Amino acid sequence: MSIESPIEANNRSYQAPRAPSVVICLDGCEPAYLDAAIAAGLMPHLKRIRETGTDRLAHSVIPSFTNPNNLSIATGQPPRVHGICGNYLLDPETHEEVMMNDVRFLWVPTVFRRFQQAGAKVAIVTAKDKLRALLGAELEFKENGACCFSAEKSDSSTQSEHGMDRASQWLGMKQPEVYSADLSEFVFAAGVKLLEERRPDLMYLTTTDYVQHKHAPGAPDANSFYEMFDKYLGQLDDMGAVIVTTADHGMKPKHKADGAPDVIYAQEVLDEMCGAGNSRVILPITDPYVVHHGALGGFATAYLPAEADTAAIIDKLQSIKGMLLVIDKAEAVKRFDLPPDRIGDIVMISDENQVIGTSEDRHDLAALTEPLRSHGGLTEQEVPFIVNRRIDIPDAPQLRNYDAIFYSTTAAASQ
Repeated sequence: MSIESPIEANNRSYQAPRAPSVVICLDGCEPAYLDAAIAAGLMPHLKRIRETGTDRLAHSVIPSFTNPNNLSIATGQPPRVHGICGNYLLDPETHEEVMMNDVRFLWVPTVFRRFQQAGAKVAIVTAKDKLRALLGAELEFKENGACCFSAEKSDSSTQSEHGMDRASQWLGMKQPEVYSADLSEFVFAAGVKLLEERRPDLMYLTTTDYVQHKHAPGAPDANSFYEMFDKYLGQLDDMGAVIVTTADHGMKPKHKADGAPDVIYAQEVLDEMCGAGNSRVILPITDPYVVHHGALGGFATAYLPAEADTAAIIDKLQSIKGMLLVIDKAEAVKRFDLPPDRIGDIVMISDENQVIGTSEDRHDLAALTEPLRSHGGLTEQEVPFIVNRRIDIPDAPQLRNYDAIFYSTTAAASQ
């Protein structure tokens, strides 16, 4: 049995796995986190897997945010194909700023749906609930069918909507706080129990980057997180699963020497050039969980008035210290495979240590208790891609994080 990719742009065939296929998306996993934890002797299982399996670097999609990358992994396609180009957008139909977590924004079936249609057992566990509906789109949750639930809402999951009644009770772990490393540990623990009890053919586990937003590689809390992950990775490996470990994006420090966020307030610049209220900066990093990043990331898009001098605006923004790239819509669509109707007239990407905001008065940064770390741009595009089997795959930039399901199921099919 093979499962045809539903997307003409890819034309890959997904093999039905003989061994369980597990894809793990470590949210915000800058490769340096793994290097530091391994060097500290805290990740013996990953160290062994790197040595005996396949260890590569891959590229995430741009913008390097959670929703577009998770949906790229779930569909095997870039945002131009699946339509999810941020956590947040200006809805082209209503012209309202909304979260991009509704299934209506997803243009194509996920690989999970295609596998279920072909008779495979599928399991998905997310840390935050914002991804759950998108990743589980069109899955059927009949008895012994698929399951797709989040750690965040695990107390209230149901068989009919999530394929699991009271997931927290089933797992024997209380529903975690959303701003905690416990949210990710719940995901890993659930993955181990699902593999023991249900033996899904394809399982996807995706975490939260709460720790990575607050702690640099090698910091005690970061090392503790990866030590915890390694314990569960070893258990999944021991059960015979073919595992691909990757990430949705990296993470970089985005602050000044004194610890204050280093922000380019793009809306203020556009208000000076276009007049107040005549342009609109959209920050696609925005989601319901802004405490750890203040809605500040490395990618932004802006809608300009019809009479605007786009070239002059691009030149002005590009001249700002810390602005890495400013391009018009046509170039952004071509370079980053973005859906043209869901981005503005220009796209802005900041440098490694800067972020882009709207105006200073619109960002509440009081909750940032640590110097800002964030993502979204080109400097957070490099992510790990580690397989616990030795297989022949390329390195970045040819290798993308959204190749994960293809390579995991292909390797599992040969077992």
